[in-house]
Amino acid sequence: MSSMNDLREKVAVITGGADGIGLALARRAAAGGMKLVLADINEEALALVVRDFQAQGVATIGEPVDVSKFSDITRLADAAWNAFGAVHLLANNAGIGLAKSAWETTPAEWERMLGVNLYGVIHGVREFVPRMLAGGEQGWILNTASAAGLLTGPALAAYNVGKFGVVAFSECLHHDLRLRGAKIGVSVLCPAWVRTKIADAGRSSAAEFAAADPVTRQTMAAIQQAVAGGIPPEEVAETSFAAIGRGEFYILTHQRTHLGVRQRMDDILSNRPPTLLPII
Repeated sequence: MSSMNDLREKVAVITGGADGIGLALARRAAAGGMKLVLADINEEALALVVRDFQAQGVATIGEPVDVSKFSDITRLADAAWNAFGAVHLLANNAGIGLAKSAWETTPAEWERMLGVNLYGVIHGVREFVPRMLAGGEQGWILNTASAAGLLTGPALAAYNVGKFGVVAFSECLHHDLRLRGAKIGVSVLCPAWVRTKIADAGRSSAAEFAAADPVTRQTMAAIQQAVAGGIPPEEVAETSFAAIGRGEFYILTHQRTHLGVRQRMDDILSNRPPTLLPII
């Protein structure tokens, strides 16, 4: 796979760009001389971030976007090309969390989780890649999955299914582009615990927490603790851009994920039930 090292005057589109990993990616992209197209569902936070980048002299626009809606992604792509005439880096990064047992997760929760975490990536590729291919320039797709796209755990069925889908989708996208000799590379980002607000976005109310069974309550508490003790988003962004510069596909941020993947493969090849790995 090729790589993308020279970022100067290139254009980055980042969903979920007003906070967390998305904002850290935007700051790293700006530091490399890129122009920014930021999307987020939080209009107020997005406006503040865009104004901050513009005040620093970074060419930046923002679009309020719900990535689960294809029409919003079309509007985002139109805005990017209208403003800058090209896109070189697409970071499909927006994501949300939820902790519930597989049988308690409601149809509406499944739809929302998969709509944002999986279809948000699918929509981004469907709308942006044809335009990027037509432009003929070197580009890169960075899809944010998770260590939860490689490893499973209790009370995370909807989250795991979406993130596993992002990993599989990204692998297929890589094959599709490579076999066509496209000048667009792909990476799938699989961070473990990072200090972001994703756990807050999926946090249950006090009443829901009290009504949850002991396993779900224990998992929810462990997730909150793990996120609070996670690595900073800036470290994830630095790791991601370094990996893109080297042309790497899988981007893992924690050594424990490598160990977990090895355990998972051993379980599969030995026909064993999946090993329950500790959250923290």
